[in-house]
Amino acid sequence: MKDDTPLLVPVLAALPLFACMTILGLPSLGHGDASVFRAVLFVACAVWTVPLTLLQRALWRRECAWWKMGLALLGASYAMSVMNALLVQRLDIALGREKRFHLNDLLRGLDSCWLALIAFCAVHAVAVYYLSLQRARLQLAQAQAAARDAELRALRLQVNPHFLFNTLNAVSALVAAGANREANRMLANVSDFLRATLAHDGRHEHSLAEELALTEAYLDIEKARLGERLQLAMHAGPDLLDAAVPYLMLQPLVENAVRHGIAPLATPGRIDIAIARADGRLRVDVRNDGRMPAQRGGGIGLPNVASRLRHLYGDAGRVDAGWDGDGRYHVRLELPLRMPAPASTPMSLREAA
Repeated sequence: MKDDTPLLVPVLAALPLFACMTILGLPSLGHGDASVFRAVLFVACAVWTVPLTLLQRALWRRECAWWKMGLALLGASYAMSVMNALLVQRLDIALGREKRFHLNDLLRGLDSCWLALIAFCAVHAVAVYYLSLQRARLQLAQAQAAARDAELRALRLQVNPHFLFNTLNAVSALVAAGANREANRMLANVSDFLRATLAHDGRHEHSLAEELALTEAYLDIEKARLGERLQLAMHAGPDLLDAAVPYLMLQPLVENAVRHGIAPLATPGRIDIAIARADGRLRVDVRNDGRMPAQRGGGIGLPNVASRLRHLYGDAGRVDAGWDGDGRYHVRLELPLRMPAPASTPMSLREAA
């Protein structure tokens, strides 16, 4: 158990015990010297909590067995109770009620004081254990969050090199084919796209409107290469543009659709992106034309998106992919629908009145 818990903890642990002792002492008020004895025992027990706290924490530092710690605390608290009994006899002598100490009466009437000190040790241990457990849980949560953040950053950084490698290959193909104008246009679009992604502030999520803007910037790059062979239909409800989505969620999916679906076709192909609300969740559907007879594999785009969804949303994120009956490849993402909190509107003077 940690012994670096603030010293305020034993004080708070002693408060309910002191409150009980105060309540039990209320009937003695106005009955001769009874209230004086109660007050003396109350102060004595309060003072004994300090060495008990130090002893308990010293035993924790030594990592003593629980039974050794229990015996030590029982013995120490019992000795303190005997000291309280001596103090009470000394008070009797000072008030003229007794003339000398009665050592044979020292062990009488110790139960109330002893039980109070034992209860303090127990409450102190429970409080420190609870705070240590909360601290351990917080540290574990922070470590898990740091690991999750690091993996998310690694997954996100995986997207740009992959995109850049494919794009440079496409530029090289355009230059080799003598399409210098298209190659220059593609390089300009790549520069704009990379500038936009590098200016990102590091968040793992941003608004759907920002994600769609990045997707359109990427598609401008591909249109420089494919021209009219690439057709696009994109639809998202205007009430969803502020929804939080993973950064670069669509770009790897669209890149897969272009590279593996549209580019190999001799005829124009279409990509359909539909984003809608479904049962309180955000559903993203990406469909593309293609001629692949089996589910594609070996790329990093879809696994990358699936890994990021899993890290961000756990079981609340879902990815399904496969060929539809009409021969189109279909990727569906489902994630929690989270909208920003509406900004508070200041009241007019008339409303305030």
